[in-house]
Order: sequence, then structure tokens, then C-alpha cells
Amino acid sequence: MKHKVLITRCNEYDSARIAAIVREGMKELGAQPYGKTMLKPNCVLAHPEVFPHAFTRAEFLDGVIAATKEAGANIKELSVGERCGITIPTRFAFKQAGYTSVIKKHGIKAHYFDETKQVPVKLTKKESLRDLIFVPKPVAECDFLINLPKFKAHPWTRLTLSLKNFIGIQDDRHRLVDHNSFLEHKIADLQEVIQPGFIAIDAIIAGQKMMLTPTPFPVGAIVMGTNSCAVDTVCCHMVNVDPKDLIHLKMASERGFGPMSLDEIEVAGDFPLEEVQRKTKDFEFCLERVDDYFKNTKALKCMVGTFPERHSTDYCWGGCPGALQEAMHINIGAYPDVDDRMKKVRYVVGKVEGPLELQDGERVMFAGDCCQWEGVIDGKKVTIKGDYKTTADVDPKKAGSNDMILKILGSVTHCLSNGSSRYIHAKGCPVSVGQHVNYLSSLGKIPNANFDPRMLVPVNIAYWQMRLSRFYNRLFG
Repeated sequence: MKHKVLITRCNEYDSARIAAIVREGMKELGAQPYGKTMLKPNCVLAHPEVFPHAFTRAEFLDGVIAATKEAGANIKELSVGERCGITIPTRFAFKQAGYTSVIKKHGIKAHYFDETKQVPVKLTKKESLRDLIFVPKPVAECDFLINLPKFKAHPWTRLTLSLKNFIGIQDDRHRLVDHNSFLEHKIADLQEVIQPGFIAIDAIIAGQKMMLTPTPFPVGAIVMGTNSCAVDTVCCHMVNVDPKDLIHLKMASERGFGPMSLDEIEVAGDFPLEEVQRKTKDFEFCLERVDDYFKNTKALKCMVGTFPERHSTDYCWGGCPGALQEAMHINIGAYPDVDDRMKKVRYVVGKVEGPLELQDGERVMFAGDCCQWEGVIDGKKVTIKGDYKTTADVDPKKAGSNDMILKILGSVTHCLSNGSSRYIHAKGCPVSVGQHVNYLSSLGKIPNANFDPRMLVPVNIAYWQMRLSRFYNRLFG
């Protein structure tokens, strides 16, 4: 039998309308939630002013919960689980997205994956990067997972859909393990943890270009299915992308998780694929190297060298360069004239050879553990030594902390201690988005978006709530 994928018209975030569509979709696809049922939205980051289009909308979540209650059989626990991005507390993202009130309305449970116990899951596929991977205990114990991605372009993986949404089933310590040139491999590995029983993608208003600060694009659709590869294949065609160009989809399909050819998929629903394709002919992506992406900016110039892994020697799509793009878009969102305000910064990533030829007053950020360079700055010899560790050298059992405050304080302190230096080496694999914001602020002499007053107080309140809850769960969870 072919996997069936439904594309259904839905132009507004009307919870009742969404519930009706999803209820019918579950019935047609034979999806009946049971046991410990968990809904996994994409809430990488949320704020009604700063990040208004980055997440699965609350009305969408509300409608799916209502449909799940009606369609379910013997549901023992109904919950919503997620780990938002860039080390921001998930509690903050849930509240800003409107999830907290929806969860309270339905009387169900919230699993904040940055607070719950992490357990190892064995991986058996011969192509897997590792023998085991750590995920939150509620995910490992889940009977029926409902995957609720946001339909978005992505600057590192081209698209973030059903497969990519699984990056949010890890806490901070384990999320950034292999979150470099192995990101696509990691996404494929995560599929072995659990397969969704039902998928509903929020494509009512999709996101273009970035993942944290996307440009909205009204597709007016809900995409439903029960197989991630089949759903993502159809979604690729919806925005005129060849599924073979979605590397993690190709990897997951080759590992037997599902098809990536329309010949093996039955596309149904009331929104014909050809009509969607015409509507999205101008849908914009942003899969560009940073040296090209920022080549016309006044303040930022990027130099990209070579990288240590043989499968991706020319670029690191899942690491520091992409984090730089997101950090700059966060700065632009907070300060639209940042390119005029920012002092000149040279960004160097990978192994770069030859002189930098800096302009007067231009400062240098050497980014990441794989960065290497040797030369002269202001008449002094400078050697940047790489400290890159490949997957075999990184033990996920000993993954270090990626605590928000520690990372912010660490990078801020690093900047202050090198305030008079012409250059700074930001270490990490990858250097996170939040850390990039700090380094760009210091080197470019612009306000620090991490301390945006709209975010500062509520984020820190949520942080300490998260820390207390995590401590309690470690003792009694």
C-alpha cells in the first residue's frame, strides 16, 4: 500500500476549523491515538513581537488537541512536549507562543524537555553516527507521538518539516552533539528513537528563509500523514524542491524510514499539489554560504576556509556559519539599521590561509573549534590553533552543559577580557546563536540583543523556574 498524504485547505488560524480538519484527517488515515500520547510542536523560539512566525501556532495546537481527544482510544496521558532552541527556557517559549493557556484549557500535561530526565536509546542502523542517543524520558516512554511541525525554510537544511522537527526531542547538552557538518546525519539518527503515529504540519502561514526570524508566506494549508518521509517528500514538492536535495530526507529514506518518490505516495485532500506549487512559485529559501550572503553588507565580511570532515570539506552547514546568519537576523530584528551602526567585523571560519588584509579599525572573530589561521595582525604573529573533535572523539555520555546563563556569561566575559585586542577566538562546535550575538555586539559595538528588555526579565524568570524544576525532577523524577 502507498503511504497517503493529505493537503487540506485552511486559510485561517481558527481552532474549531483546524480541529475538524484534523479529526477528518485522522479518520481517513486510520490514526487513533492511545496510551501515552504526546504532541510535539515546533516551538524553537516564540515571542509575539521578536519571533512571531518561528513556531507552530497555538490555535493549531489547540485544534489538534481537541481532535485528538475525540479520535483517541484509551488515552492514558495526553501531553505536549518540546525543547525550544538556543538554550532559552522552554517555559518561556511556551508562554510566549500561547501554549501555556491552551494546555491549561485542555487540562493536559506539559513536558519541558530541558527539565526532564534524559535516557539513552540504542541505535541499530549500520549508517548511524552512534550506538546510542539521549532523549527525554517522556519521549522514550511515549506510545503515540503526534508530530506538529511548522512549515519553514531553513538556512542549514533547506527545509524544516517532520523529520527536522525531531531536533527538539533533545535537551541542550545532547542537542548540540553532532550539530555541525553532521547535522543531517543526526536528524536521520533521531528517526530511530520513535516514529510518529500522526503528523499535521502547520502550513497555514509558512516561513521563508530563516528558522528563528522567517518571513511569513501564506500557503493556506494543513498537511497530514503518518509517515515522515512521505509527508516531507510532498512538502518539498509543494514549494518546488526536489526531495533529493533535502539531505536528511534522502538519508532517512535510504535507511528504510519511508519513501521519497511521489510514485510511492498517494497525495489526497482538497488542495491539489499543482495548485499549491503555482501559489508557492516565489517561496524564498536561504541556503547560502555566509561569505556570499553577507558580501554586500557594509560592516560584516566573511572568510570561509576548509573543514575537517571528508563529507563536507567546503562548508559546515549545521554549525557556526548558520548560527552567524541567525544571530545577524536577530540583531536586524532588534535594530533594523544594524549594518549602519555596526563597526567593521571580519568573520573567519574553517581553515583559512593567506593574509586577512584588514581595514582600519576592523576586528576579527575566529569562530569555532575547527578554525585555523596563521599570520600577522598589527605587526604581531598570530596563530589560531584548531581543536576540532570528530564524532569518535565526542562521548555523548559526557556531554557538557549548554546552560543559557553560563554560555552568555562565558562569552561576555571572554569579550570583556579581550576588549583591547584586535581579534578574538570564539571556541565551540558549534558556537551557538546566542554566543554569536554576544561576540558581534562586543566586536561591532552594537547593543546586545540578548539583553532586549522585551525578553530579559521573562526569560530569566523562566530560567530559574526551569532550574528548580530540573533539580526536583533529578531527585524525584
